[in-house]
Amino acid sequence: MLVLGFPAGPLQANCYVLARGDGQPCVIVDPGQEAGPALAEQLREHALTPAAVLLTHGHFDHVFSAGDICSEHGVPAWIHPDDSYMLADPGAALGPAGRQLFGGGPSMPAPTDVRDLADGDRLELAGITFDVVHTPGHTGGSVLFRTGTDEGGRLVLSGDTLFAGAIGRTDLPGGDHARMLHSLSTKVLALDDDTAVLPGHGPTTTIGRERVSNPFLQDLPEAAEQPPGR
Repeated sequence: MLVLGFPAGPLQANCYVLARGDGQPCVIVDPGQEAGPALAEQLREHALTPAAVLLTHGHFDHVFSAGDICSEHGVPAWIHPDDSYMLADPGAALGPAGRQLFGGGPSMPAPTDVRDLADGDRLELAGITFDVVHTPGHTGGSVLFRTGTDEGGRLVLSGDTLFAGAIGRTDLPGGDHARMLHSLSTKVLALDDDTAVLPGHGPTTTIGRERVSNPFLQDLPEAAEQPPGR
């Protein structure tokens, strides 16, 4: 499997491209601000043809270029329905202070073909299987995408649910700390230690490394072992 990644935009959100190999269809994950030029270069270099856009959540630094990319290549965007409202109103997740900072909210074109993700979905895209894991907390519609390589390796695209040494913030509209703890304890820690983590920001890591070193995964509160009351 070919896995490409690069940070884009002022917030350096990671955009990923996955394909079976050069000259094949590909899936683009989280094309955020200013992702277009670097993405176009990767597509040319590896002779890749986009088949779909996958979105780990709806924050604008992860979805900003999705509309343009989907329109240019005639492909759909997949997002959890709890976050799809942000495609039309990216300022909705910023809160009053954030809206003021961006003059009411960043303006971006939304994809016209938007398809819903649900927990447990299995997507077959560009010859690659992706399992969808709903992990609310950073946003209500945050998801992980699990996949694997032909050689047996395990990968998870974690968005802003899990980083190397940290987790996503939960203080923005749609965030919920109790739900985040539940997602971490029941969904993230359930993954195998040898799973490579491709996060929404920062360097790659593994589940095993985060299990023993990430302070946010140590001694999770007992309350996180039960689904929050919602």
